[in-house]
Amino acid sequence: MLRYLRRPYEMDEMRVSDVLSGYMRMQIMQKTTVGRKPKKKIYHRVQELDRVMELQKKPSLILELKSIIQSASLLLRDLEKEVGFVQKWNYMAVIEKYPSIFRVIGGHVERTPPAVTLTEKAKMVAAMESEAMVQMEPILGRNLRKLLMLSVDCRLPLEKIELIASELGLPRDFKNSIVLKYPQYPQYFTLNELNGKEYLHLESWDSSLALTVREEKLALQTSNGDARRAKISIDGNFSGPFAFRLKFPVGFRPNVSYLEEVERWQKLEFPSPYLNVRRIEAADSKARKRVVAVLHELLSLSIEKRLTSGQLDAFHTEFRLPARLLLCLIKHHGIFYLTNKGAKSTVILKEAYDGSTLIDKCPLLEFKDKFSALIGRKESDASSCAEASSYIEN
Repeated sequence: MLRYLRRPYEMDEMRVSDVLSGYMRMQIMQKTTVGRKPKKKIYHRVQELDRVMELQKKPSLILELKSIIQSASLLLRDLEKEVGFVQKWNYMAVIEKYPSIFRVIGGHVERTPPAVTLTEKAKMVAAMESEAMVQMEPILGRNLRKLLMLSVDCRLPLEKIELIASELGLPRDFKNSIVLKYPQYPQYFTLNELNGKEYLHLESWDSSLALTVREEKLALQTSNGDARRAKISIDGNFSGPFAFRLKFPVGFRPNVSYLEEVERWQKLEFPSPYLNVRRIEAADSKARKRVVAVLHELLSLSIEKRLTSGQLDAFHTEFRLPARLLLCLIKHHGIFYLTNKGAKSTVILKEAYDGSTLIDKCPLLEFKDKFSALIGRKESDASSCAEASSYIEN
């Protein structure tokens, strides 16, 4: 049986010696004396979370094409200009495969250049997006303020926010549509240039927002009388103000010493992620647990509770993330999951998913689900799509 390290929360004397298949098979070797064979441990895969990345591939292409087309139509000869030569063929395959969503108009019969547009049913569903965005505005403004409050100086380069804009649910033009149009701008936000870069600054600190998602859930469970027992359970979960929700892989059976280490770590107090990190000694064990809380909060602020490892890595300076970020994520495998099933390696917040399903969905994700559901509706328009393919090839 594959087993994890006996002391998962004391891994300072350990190193990652090999990473195969993008985090999915990892050997973590413990320092040993000469002549002794190091113990090999495996990073367990969670198929349900790997499947999350597989399930979002088709809907993401469909939604991207919808955004390009918008409410009008797009000439097929202009598709390459929008997405590039290689990606053009992926979108053409989508247009042909889903005539229930996309319709090709024009061509040789009508003596007009072929263009792609949405079907009438797709247009009806697409019209709901504006309502979803109206519902999202207060959520986006709140999360953007919390993101700035997490940073060291309550400011972030605009280009780095753009890097995770879609994961936060922000529109492409969020600078104009969200920041500058925010009801309390410039009371809450200001845009300033620093060292040749444009920064988004937080102008007003709101103590009511300096509460993590983890703390909000804990308060809700306590008020509902859903608090767990004070003694730590076999799955590592513990009812306490500084405890995290753990979800270990199926089949993982922790021994007594492992649970004792987990219990000590779960009880360990740590400063709030919203407390200025400059006041905290980085080498302190409480500071290391605070880093876990920062990563937990960052993932919680994303609409799908996941970010690529590259996106997290881009915020090393602003959030004082550890240099060995990978090791931190591996060590806390009950909280975070690493997968390479998408185009890029991704970090997923385990507690946010029930199997492959995201538990809590914002209005924007609910709209995307409704639009993607059109895949299952059959409409015959294959002939016009075939004509479009021949037009592009010629």
